[in-house]
Amino acid sequence: MDVERLIKTANALVAPAKGILAADESSGTIQRRFDSINVESTEDNRRNYRELLFRTEGAYNYISGIILFDETLRQNGSDGTPLVKVLLDQGILPGIKVDKGTQSLPSSPNELVTEGLDGLRNRLNEYAELGAVFTKWRGVITISDDIPSDYCIETNAHALARFAALSQEAGLVPIVEPEVLMDGDHSIDRCLEVNEVTLKEVYSQLYRQRVVLEGTLLKPSMVLSGSTANNRANADEVAIKTIECFSRSVPAAVPGIVFLSGGQSDQEATTNLNAINKRAAEVNAPWQLSFSYGRGLQASPLKAWSGEANNVKAAQDAFHHRAKLTSAARQGIYSPNME
Repeated sequence: MDVERLIKTANALVAPAKGILAADESSGTIQRRFDSINVESTEDNRRNYRELLFRTEGAYNYISGIILFDETLRQNGSDGTPLVKVLLDQGILPGIKVDKGTQSLPSSPNELVTEGLDGLRNRLNEYAELGAVFTKWRGVITISDDIPSDYCIETNAHALARFAALSQEAGLVPIVEPEVLMDGDHSIDRCLEVNEVTLKEVYSQLYRQRVVLEGTLLKPSMVLSGSTANNRANADEVAIKTIECFSRSVPAAVPGIVFLSGGQSDQEATTNLNAINKRAAEVNAPWQLSFSYGRGLQASPLKAWSGEANNVKAAQDAFHHRAKLTSAARQGIYSPNME
């Protein structure tokens, strides 16, 4: 294991003013996105859409890395250039989603467990040969009156740590994603409680499985009120609770935290990230606080594109604008006037 290389890559992904684009939608998810704009989810359409994002002029000023789906990692652009090379030529690091999605947790059907550990070692070696330099695995934690259970948290944390250890063995930086879903009517305090318990278990498992924390990144949820809660917390409270949670549960050895947008609107995700970075500066938080947004960066360009070749420039402009605003929020200098 080349620890120095892992650390260098992890820090490059959270370089100042930059963050990660999550373009790793599964076949089902990308189909739902395309359905929303009445575009058929064919291999060519998926390639065309992702390629327009990857070739957006100037995006490298704000995007340090892009998480790819298996299909995309293997694809060539419209001119025959491998998409991995398109990214690397701009200084953007290619990554890969390696989990196989979620299934019901045995004996706890209202909770989920992520699958994909079988054969992962061989897949990771292949992905490294194809040019990937980092990986991502998503665990899912649901909040309701009687869940999450310890069983669910421990099972998903173990899988995340196993994935991380195997990734580092293959020379790839693991992005560990324990997503606490915002679905529900729970309070922000309940969200804080669940995030804290989850993160403490995740880092306990990472320690037990000998993962080098300096060569990892964390991709968590922000601490938010549930999406259907009454009187949802504002950005300032989100920032206070989020930093409070991570200060209690995320080791300072972790170089960066790259938030997921997790069902928030573009502007909500940007506003909250900005407030979190302002709060982090006030308390001298030890990590880089960046982003790994999917929908939060793609909603606008997807709508602008709508499957039409003559809309590519408009879609790229929309993506560039959103990336620029998210970069500003990552620095704590975003203002709604910039929209």
